[in-house]
Amino acid sequence: MALSLRRKQLDVIVRMLHLNQQQLPNGGEGQGEEEAYKLLVMDPACVSLLSPVLKVGDLRRHGVTLTLGIDRPRQAVPDAPAVYLVRPTPSNVDRIAADAAAGLYASFHVNFSTSVPRPVLERLAAACAAAPPACAGRVARVADQYIDFVCLEEGLFSLAQPRAYVALNDPAAADADITSLVDAVALGLFCVFATLGVVPVIRCARGGPAEMVAAALDARFRDHLLAKPNLFTEAASAAVASFQRPVLCLFDRNFELSVGVQHDWSYRPLVHDVLGLKLNKLKLPAEKYELDDSDKFWVTNSWSPFPKVAEEIEAQLAKYKQDVDEVNQRTGGGSGVEFDGTDLIGNTRHLMNAVNSLPELTERKKMIDKHTNIATALLGHIKERSLDGYCDCENDMLVNGTVDRNTLLSLLKGKGTKEDKLRLAVTYLLSFETPPSSELEQVEAALRESEVDMSAFQYVKRIKALNTQFAAASGTATKSNIVDWAEKLYGQSLSAVTAGVKNLLSDGRQLALTRTVEALMEGKPNPEVDDYLLFDPRAPRSGTGGQFKGPFREAAVFMIGGGNYIEYRSLMELEQRTQPSKHVIYGATEILSGAEFIHQLAELGQKAGLGGGSSNIPPGAAQ
Repeated sequence: MALSLRRKQLDVIVRMLHLNQQQLPNGGEGQGEEEAYKLLVMDPACVSLLSPVLKVGDLRRHGVTLTLGIDRPRQAVPDAPAVYLVRPTPSNVDRIAADAAAGLYASFHVNFSTSVPRPVLERLAAACAAAPPACAGRVARVADQYIDFVCLEEGLFSLAQPRAYVALNDPAAADADITSLVDAVALGLFCVFATLGVVPVIRCARGGPAEMVAAALDARFRDHLLAKPNLFTEAASAAVASFQRPVLCLFDRNFELSVGVQHDWSYRPLVHDVLGLKLNKLKLPAEKYELDDSDKFWVTNSWSPFPKVAEEIEAQLAKYKQDVDEVNQRTGGGSGVEFDGTDLIGNTRHLMNAVNSLPELTERKKMIDKHTNIATALLGHIKERSLDGYCDCENDMLVNGTVDRNTLLSLLKGKGTKEDKLRLAVTYLLSFETPPSSELEQVEAALRESEVDMSAFQYVKRIKALNTQFAAASGTATKSNIVDWAEKLYGQSLSAVTAGVKNLLSDGRQLALTRTVEALMEGKPNPEVDDYLLFDPRAPRSGTGGQFKGPFREAAVFMIGGGNYIEYRSLMELEQRTQPSKHVIYGATEILSGAEFIHQLAELGQKAGLGGGSSNIPPGAAQ
C-alpha cells in the first residue's frame, strides 16, 4: 500500500464534483455526468486546496462551467445545480442558507472540507427551516469530505496554517490559543489520514508541541473509531496486521532550526526561496508558470544543482534545434532539397511526419522558453545577492563545522538582502556550540553596520540552549564565485554563463530529521529515538502491551511550525536509498522559504523586546 495522498484527495474531489456519486476508475468519463451543467462555489481556503490538484480544463471536464467565490456577489442561475466546497464556519453556512432561500441555484450540494461541528450544522438547519418552505428542499446533500489540506504533489502536503511557529512559541500566548492551534493541527492531520483511509502509529519526542499534537490526534482517532462503521472500517479489514500501518513522525520546528533559514542550491528550493513559488505557481514580471508533475523538465531536474539545470536547458535547446533542422530537411524547407515529383507517396509521408511532429516540437519550445526565463531570473538574483557565496559559507558551517571568518564578515557587509545576511548570521549561531566571543561580536557588528534588524538573531541566541540537535553529517564543499552576469541568454551558452558556479551542497548530507525518521521506521533499539513516545489509537489506552514499534515500510513526517523543500528532498533521498524500499510523505503546518521563516523569528524577537526596530522582512503567505 502506497501513501498516494494526492491521488486519493483527487478521487474525493472528483466524486464531489459528480454530486457525490461513485465514479469509474477513469474519473467518470463515459458516464455522461461530465456534460452536466453545474457551478462550483468555494471559499478562499478551498480554492487553495483545489488549485494544485485540478486545473480549469479539468474542472470543465467534470462538468463545472463556472467557479465562483462564496464571499463575492453572484447572479442567480436557477436551472443549474451548485456544488459548494467550503470550510464549516458560521459565516459560510449563513451564506449558503441565504443563497438557498433566494433560490440562486436549482439544488445545493454542500461539501465541507472537514468535519462540521454540531453547532454549525444546527445553525445551517435552523436558517433553512426559518426560510421559505422551498429553501430546505433545495439542499440536496450535506457532506463532510475530510480534504482540508493542500497537497502540492504526491508526497508533499501542507495544512496552510500560517504563523504556527510564532503562535506556539509566543511567551504571551494564552493557553486557549495554544490549545486551539493544536486542535486545528490535529484535525488537519486527521483529514490527511481519513483521505488515506488508514490509522497510523504516532511517534514523537517528549514535551513541546509535537507531544501535544500527538495526544490530541490520538484522542480524535479514538473517539472516531468508537463509531461503527467509521471512515477507517474498510481500511481496518484490509490491513489487519499492524505492520501494514504507517508511522506518523511528528516534529517541532525547533528540532532542527537551521534548516528553516539556510540557503539552498537546488533548482526547486531556489525557485521557491528566490522567486516565490506558491501552490505550484510562479509569477514572474512578464509571465505566469505552472510548475508541477505535468512539467517533465521540472520533474526531472528540480532537485538538481542550479548549474546542472542550466546545462540541461542548453542541451534541450540544442536537441530542439537539431530536431527542427531534421524536419526542415525532410520537408525541403530551407534546405534546397527538392521532392521527386514521381514519388508522391514518399513526399506525402515526409510531410505527414513533419506535421505530426509540430505539436510536440511546439510544446518542447514552450518548455525550453519557460525554464530559460526562470533560469534568467534566478541568475539575476544570484549575481545581485551573491547567493552562491551564502550557500558556500553556510555549507561549510553546517556540514564541515568550519568557517572562514573573512568570508563570513565580507558577506555580512557586502551584497545580499538584509534577510540573506540575517539568515547567514543565524546559521553561524546555530552551527557552533560555543563560537569565539570576539568572532561573535564581529558578526553582530557587521549586522548593525548593514542596518539589519537584530530581533531574530537575538531571539535565536536566547533559545539556542534548547536546540542542541543540528545537522552533523560531514562532507566537502567547493568554493566558487559566479561569473559576470550576461544580459541576454539566447544565442549564448548557458553553461558558459554559469561556468563559475559549482554544486555547493555535498552529496550524501543527511539531516538530523532524516536520521531520526530512518531510526523510527527501522524500529530497532537506538539511543536517538528510544525515549520517543508512542501513541497507537487502535491499542487499549491502559498499558503499553501490544504497541507496535516497527519496522515500518511507510511513514508520514510532519513538521509543526513550518517545513521546507530541503527537508522534503532529504526524505526523498532516504526513500530512494533504502532496501527494501520505503515510502515517505512529508507535510507541515506551512511550507516556508528561509526569508519567510526568518520573519517569524524576527517577530518573536520583537515580542520578547529583543533587537528593537521594525523588521525589514516582508511576511509570506502560507502554502
